[in-house]
Amino acid sequence: MNTPFRGFGVRDTGAYQSQALFDEGLRRHMLRVFNYMGLGLVVTGLVAFVVGNTPALYVPIFQSPLKWVVMLAPLAFVLFFSFRIHAISAATAQALFWAFCATMGLSLSSIFLVFTGASIANTFFIAAAMFGATSLYGYTTKRDLTQFGSLLIMGLIGVVIASIVNIFVGSSALQFAISVIGIIVFVGLTAWDTQTIKEQYAENHGSESLQKMAVFGALSLFLNFINIFQLLLNFTGERE
Repeated sequence: MNTPFRGFGVRDTGAYQSQALFDEGLRRHMLRVFNYMGLGLVVTGLVAFVVGNTPALYVPIFQSPLKWVVMLAPLAFVLFFSFRIHAISAATAQALFWAFCATMGLSLSSIFLVFTGASIANTFFIAAAMFGATSLYGYTTKRDLTQFGSLLIMGLIGVVIASIVNIFVGSSALQFAISVIGIIVFVGLTAWDTQTIKEQYAENHGSESLQKMAVFGALSLFLNFINIFQLLLNFTGERE
């Protein structure tokens, strides 16, 4: 009578230990993702602050055609990551991520020429609170957010197209609509991306692949945060 009970207990204990190991591995993976993202934001913020407050640096950039290179360079990094992430090593992915963060800092340094430092700081903390809440939701919710993915991507494409059009139109009403819709889209993408990163870990990748996934996951969340921050700045930023 005791043998079946003992056998069940051994299997149950083994399953519990396996789940505990999985949960610990997932925790470390998510921590790695957010560490990359957090350090990336530090790099971006420092570069933006130094360049934005140093005339000897920002004048040659933003008063010459070089500004277009600085503005478009982050997009080039993102496209490269998207198409080449599986072909590069984890070390290369990390190096490119830090280079991307520094380049994004150059691009964002112009906000210090337009908005006051206090309003930039306030907006950063508001964006951080929004990002943190939605990312936590994406991590903890049992609801499958995959169904919203295609809608969010369509919304993102619409925001990008409208932003390009508004460069030539210069409509304040259109810019307001872009900002509102853009915040909704990137908040949704934050929850979706967080859940996706969590689920990808469950696919049992090797350590090299997991390191690259951590970098790419950090990049996705980083971009969501930066876009939320920039769009919020249109509402809360006080101009110089």
